[in-house]
Amino acid sequence: MPSRLSVVIPVLNEAATLRATLEALQSLRSRGVDVVVADGGSVDGTADLAVGLADTVLSAPKGRARQMNAGARAAQGGVLLFLHADTALPAEADRLVLDGLAASGKAWGRFDARISGRPWLLRAVAFCMNRRSRWTGISTGDQAMFVRREAFQALGGFPDQPLMEDIELSKRLRQTGPPLCLREPVATSGRRWERDGVCRTILLMWRLRWLYWRGVPAEKLAEEYR
Repeated sequence: MPSRLSVVIPVLNEAATLRATLEALQSLRSRGVDVVVADGGSVDGTADLAVGLADTVLSAPKGRARQMNAGARAAQGGVLLFLHADTALPAEADRLVLDGLAASGKAWGRFDARISGRPWLLRAVAFCMNRRSRWTGISTGDQAMFVRREAFQALGGFPDQPLMEDIELSKRLRQTGPPLCLREPVATSGRRWERDGVCRTILLMWRLRWLYWRGVPAEKLAEEYR
């Protein structure tokens, strides 16, 4: 069983949310979990907030994939968990991941997700996300993907693309075997859904994933996403 878990958090101007996320990880740090924050050039003091609350705070080229790859290189653990700055892990996340991988013999996995927010439709979005992930073996970043370091390195890490890097890595990892799907949920913020409209965001994400499946380059999709 890998002896240590590393949590890698890519950030860009996340001063409003990062402190609460890191404070929630302190109990895991006390049990040996390594926390790495990879900053992509924040101008709001995000990196300064992370000092003392993370084991490593580093600067990386802007872009979620690039930041996560840089964080993975700096991480100390044998298992890497990639966490959004506005997502909270279960209290026993280290045990769930390390024991789950050891018992299953799998190389990677993810958590179920719960989306916090007022609209009731967010609960339906999370239910569909989790169910779809079980059917397809594909994980999204909202589900706190984790992977054994050797498997991650063998695939070259996240592909250097501006969007759908989580989908693409999942597709490649799926070739090595199905994911470990943990039912204990991570709690991810519904702020983007509420800001842009739940239905509008659903339709946009469906459209982008369908176009990606059809072979449209991630660079072109990133322009539409922005």
